[in-house]
Amino acid sequence: MEKTGDRRAGSRLTALLTCAMAFSMLQLFLLGALGPRLVDELGISPTLLGLTTTIGFGTAAVLSPSGGRVVDRIGPRRSLVLLLLISATALALIGAAPGAGLLLGAVALGGLPQALANPATNKAVLAAVPPDRRGAVTGTKQSGVQLGAFAAGLPLAALAGGVGWRGAVWTAAGTALLTGLWAWRALPADPPASKAAPSGGRSLVPRGLIAWLAVFSLFLGCGIASVNTYLALFGTRELGLGPTAAGALVAVLGVAGIVGRVGWSRAARPGRAEWLPGLLAAGAVGAALLLAAAPVVAPLAWVAAAAVGVFAVSGNAVSMVLVLQRAAPGRAGQDSALVAAGFFTGFAVGPPLFGLLAETGRYGTGWLLVATEFAAACAVALLWATRDRSARPGAPS
Repeated sequence: MEKTGDRRAGSRLTALLTCAMAFSMLQLFLLGALGPRLVDELGISPTLLGLTTTIGFGTAAVLSPSGGRVVDRIGPRRSLVLLLLISATALALIGAAPGAGLLLGAVALGGLPQALANPATNKAVLAAVPPDRRGAVTGTKQSGVQLGAFAAGLPLAALAGGVGWRGAVWTAAGTALLTGLWAWRALPADPPASKAAPSGGRSLVPRGLIAWLAVFSLFLGCGIASVNTYLALFGTRELGLGPTAAGALVAVLGVAGIVGRVGWSRAARPGRAEWLPGLLAAGAVGAALLLAAAPVVAPLAWVAAAAVGVFAVSGNAVSMVLVLQRAAPGRAGQDSALVAAGFFTGFAVGPPLFGLLAETGRYGTGWLLVATEFAAACAVALLWATRDRSARPGAPS
């Protein structure tokens, strides 16, 4: 009976962490899935749509190192409640935005939950999950990001067709607020907040594996963010899809990402995990090339969306498994944040570059740019894995 209770408690914790990850980045997917409606109703350009992503993730990249230290200091419960309350506020402001000004400000506010998400949830996993289950739980909670993509691309996009895009965004805001109340009631209390970070300023500089994963995540983030932001707009303008069907492309990416993140994270055992980021990035290159070919063979867009989820977005989950496997004691939050900072920097850089091409209708060239970004991530990951194996000759192969 006790084991059944432990299993149920573990399932509830996993579900809560998965929801927290979903809400931390839901604004990104909503802006992408609702992009055609935002462009038409608010009169914003495709380049400005990409700028929203740049501002949000630029803020997250800047705040991530400090966010990791805050999580290490105040604990995961306080951090997760703060994350969800700020997410609800940012979504409510997006829904109220009369134009580009408030929209951009709300998106910037939404960068703070993104900075807290990985360190807070990883810290909770280390505190409450047995070592033999951490890979599976990490993959599941990381799949929450893609659960957000599914929610934005299908139910919320469909809801926007009935009540308008503002009503859909406000619905998401209310759900985030309720999840914050759930987190406050469900999670065990944190120990008293410490007055000092566990390490000095040098901890803000990534080293070793963390540095390699940060660079890998930067290139990976460039490509993923471009797909997330422009996939629906590509569907309406180049493939002739309606807004709801174009949003469904994002939903397909989200479902595939959930399956990929859970499956690949379960497979990321020491000795194998080191090679997975490079292999997944290689698969992502193929997915981007399929998008480039979609205007000629339209069904390829659906296959490509699924492949981006299975390969590209799964690479981020596997990198977090590696962080947990190798984090120094007391550094899980900080190391997670440094890797996330690289990922968010990519999210800030990628969409504006793609947006310049989308502005003139050169989506094919944009998808080739994405393929190049994924190829760079692949090269970085495989180079590190090769060096790591050489440095650890006794490691399992």
